[in-house]
Amino acid sequence: MAAEYHTWRPHPWHGLAPGPNPPTELTAFIEITPFDLVKFEVDKNTGYLRVDRSQTTSSLPPALYGFVPQTYAGHRVAALMEGAERGDKDPLDICVLCERPVNRSEVIMRANVVGGISMNDHGEADDKIIAVFPDDPVYGGIQEIRDLPPALVDRLVHYFATYKLKPGEPDGVRISGTYDRTHAERVVMASMKDYRERYELWADPEL
Repeated sequence: MAAEYHTWRPHPWHGLAPGPNPPTELTAFIEITPFDLVKFEVDKNTGYLRVDRSQTTSSLPPALYGFVPQTYAGHRVAALMEGAERGDKDPLDICVLCERPVNRSEVIMRANVVGGISMNDHGEADDKIIAVFPDDPVYGGIQEIRDLPPALVDRLVHYFATYKLKPGEPDGVRISGTYDRTHAERVVMASMKDYRERYELWADPEL
């Protein structure tokens, strides 16, 4: 009888599934929380979290922030963003809204896509998918980014517009706005195709 669990801890990028029903219902691996003053990021070689950098601005992430497993920002993702020359070669970033405070990272969450933020980082497509925790009593029923509180969306946009700022260095981040769930799902599908091409996985005729 096959084991119903992993004998070894799977790599969060390559060993977890992108979700139960992508591109709408995803799995998010959370790297940082709204309580973190430093930027944590998964180490691509080991799968453990590493300290990427301290935040140089006073803004904190307004939502749980991580990535979607088995996604990759390659040429298909870049083609969906005007002005992008290439993808950033990272897994697809995702923010998950949850009314109750989650104060620890390195957890996995169910996440229903509602939209996204179009972010160009020095010519690289670096989309931020916006999602909600489906069981959340406040945000769980929301299906489109336009139904979120405008102030919350503004905070997300402001955070990503400033979180890479370094004193005395030019700012290469450009945010052209937000987009709806339909476009966000296109970005998710493109990132899954880019991942399978990059890592030469089996070809899925549905993708």
